[in-house]
Amino acid sequence: MIPGFLKERGIECIVAGGMGKRATILFDELGIQTVAVYSQADRDSLHVRFSDEDVCIGPPQGRESYLNIPRIVSAAEITVADAIHPGYGYLAENAEIAEICERSGLVFIGPTADQIRRMGDKAEARRTMIEAGVPVVPGSKGALESAEEARTEAERIGYPVIVKAAAGGGGKGMRVAESADEIENTYTMARNEAAAAFNDARVYLERFVDRPRHVEIQILGDRHGNVVHLGERDCSVQRRHQKLIEEAPSPALTPELRAAMGEAAVRAAEAIGYSNAGTVEFLLSADGTFYFMEMNTRIQVEHPVTEVVTGVDLVKEQIRSAAGIELRLSEPPELRGHAIELRINAEDPEKDFRPSPGTITAFHAPGGPGIRIDTHVYAGYRVPPYYDSLLGKLIAHGSTRQEAIGRALQALEEFIVEGVHTTIPFLSSVLRHPEFAAGRVDTGFLARMKDQEAAGGPVSD
Repeated sequence: MIPGFLKERGIECIVAGGMGKRATILFDELGIQTVAVYSQADRDSLHVRFSDEDVCIGPPQGRESYLNIPRIVSAAEITVADAIHPGYGYLAENAEIAEICERSGLVFIGPTADQIRRMGDKAEARRTMIEAGVPVVPGSKGALESAEEARTEAERIGYPVIVKAAAGGGGKGMRVAESADEIENTYTMARNEAAAAFNDARVYLERFVDRPRHVEIQILGDRHGNVVHLGERDCSVQRRHQKLIEEAPSPALTPELRAAMGEAAVRAAEAIGYSNAGTVEFLLSADGTFYFMEMNTRIQVEHPVTEVVTGVDLVKEQIRSAAGIELRLSEPPELRGHAIELRINAEDPEKDFRPSPGTITAFHAPGGPGIRIDTHVYAGYRVPPYYDSLLGKLIAHGSTRQEAIGRALQALEEFIVEGVHTTIPFLSSVLRHPEFAAGRVDTGFLARMKDQEAAGGPVSD
């Protein structure tokens, strides 16, 4: 049966993109019909098998399928769907599809086009945060017009600096300059990478924060002006600016710092009247100073970490918000225990995390107390070479951080994936590392770990 609040607002069928099997099961729990859109390469994915209807939207290449807005909207029209959930990536932070949905009478399960646009432009986001009193890393006020301007700004704030793409994310279009001798080349390379990745060459500049932690705050907003945060996720274990392990709560935060970062995240969201689920990301320095980095106007891959420690189903809250329902939360929920998420990727860590596409010949997902597995694969599934290498997420929950780590390690031991290389052995080595066990990691931890392993010694501070 369709819940009253959804039926009243005409949400009975949702086109779902890139959310995996769990989303289709969730929508079924809500009594919502699910239409899975897929490329030819994803025909055998579990989210397609579990959906009520499915529509192929094109060949494997993303620009011809998952980035093709007319085909996705057409899939909604031919199946008489009421809403579109964009998933984690591709069009999840695309203002155009939000606008088209509104014009077409479709509900977009996400924020407004204006909110997406304002936070998607990183230079504009900086200006907005400064006006809202949210701390930002010292840097240029907007996009840089020339290499000479980059040099001037770098000299003003001091080296090292990082040049970043004004549009997009995922670590693309980011380059560090250690000195004046490097700034011109850094500026040029960042612009070229930004243009190739986002079709937008604009870049801006910030002071490079040495060995920070990456801490993000989960927020929820409704269409009535209410915003609440749901605590933090520590996402410091990364390679090439892409996350591998996330945990909540962060071992680095005191209750006072958690409150301060949460309040800053709420101010950031309120500054643009934000509605739906989103994430405000901060850099946290060793002395406890934190700086706004960016805001993701979508639900993120690592959202299960927050769900586990808060008991809040974020996808359900997304749908409620899009339906115009007020938030059920007025205060941040109490965090329950500790959760760690491990991204299981089809990659070869021994070869610099090179993608490892191919056919999965054996697949066994672990279970047991405190273990959750979100995946779209199975034995016989062919991992395509066209997309992100993520095979699934292992979420371990315990009453303490130590218990969560122990359960995660046991689950990794029981996790069987054959036919492709995976990050499972590497993740086990990270969890067993004394620096991780002690909670003393930063965004450069994995790079130092790999360097030290190559040299035959442990990671040192």
